[in-house]
Amino acid sequence: MNRRQMLFRCLTSLAVCAMLDVPQAAVAQASGAYPSRPITLVVPYPPGGAADQFARSLGHALGERLGQSVVVENRPGANGNIGSAYVARRQAADGYTLLLGSASTLTINPNLYADIGYDPVKDLQPITLTHQMPNVLVVSSKTPYKRVADVVRAAKANPGHIAFGSAGYGNTMHLAGVLFQRQAGIKLVHVPYKGGAPALMDVLAGTIPMMFNNLPALVPLKDSDKVRLLAVADTKRSPVLPKVPTFAEEGLPGVVSVVWNGILVRRGTPQAIVDRLNWEMGSILKSPAFRQPLEAQGYEVLSSTPGEFEALIKKDLANMHKLTKEAGMKIN
Repeated sequence: MNRRQMLFRCLTSLAVCAMLDVPQAAVAQASGAYPSRPITLVVPYPPGGAADQFARSLGHALGERLGQSVVVENRPGANGNIGSAYVARRQAADGYTLLLGSASTLTINPNLYADIGYDPVKDLQPITLTHQMPNVLVVSSKTPYKRVADVVRAAKANPGHIAFGSAGYGNTMHLAGVLFQRQAGIKLVHVPYKGGAPALMDVLAGTIPMMFNNLPALVPLKDSDKVRLLAVADTKRSPVLPKVPTFAEEGLPGVVSVVWNGILVRRGTPQAIVDRLNWEMGSILKSPAFRQPLEAQGYEVLSSTPGEFEALIKKDLANMHKLTKEAGMKIN
């Protein structure tokens, strides 16, 4: 065998080996040198909440895979609109600024506000769904409420006098309260806060009697003597709160409020970079090493194609339009 034949055989063997990892290799090659500098992941909420904590875990794992740091930047305000508009309208479509989007910023806010500063479909390109989490009704232990029926009974006896908190007007926690009132035939007073964390602090202190909050924020309190977790707004019980019933079990099957989240970039980002990010994040989100610790905290870790995520956004935009219109919710 001469030198040329040996070289040909070696190159052929290398090509065959490379084909064993064609999708990853092809995506990495197509995206060129990306990323060549640090990436920013914008969270449009204050630090410390359930969405923020998940974003930090994902950002750390993504940075390790890409070989570049992923810096989480909190840009709260206007129920998530400020941070979302920052990515959608003010950042380059180059894959270096990511957005943690949610049902609130992508489907509820567009139906509440006259102008949110961006179009969730025209301005943002979905990458992948990342996780979802149900809302849970939590009450202060200073109240006499031990079951959902106790809250309903008290609210019917005192219509418009019992308060519930949320992370802000129009977010999923607020809408969970709207669903609860409609299903139970009661009237509560909504107290909007600038984030779920300060609202929860007031429930812990007994300043307000109750709120709906994301499950991961409440898991650390499941054995606390300061609050009681009355019901999960999901179709099934949570494996991390097996003793807490669903609203359906409490006689209110229509109270279902599950919050989904995902990663997006500005529309116009090169398809090769969209594909690369989807591939890398999908690999992370499907990894047991990444999933298991987060699922133990109450997150349901998800992944999707960009197309599947976009279809969900469009579907929920229509659903939320109907719900907010029926509830008479609007912010000018």
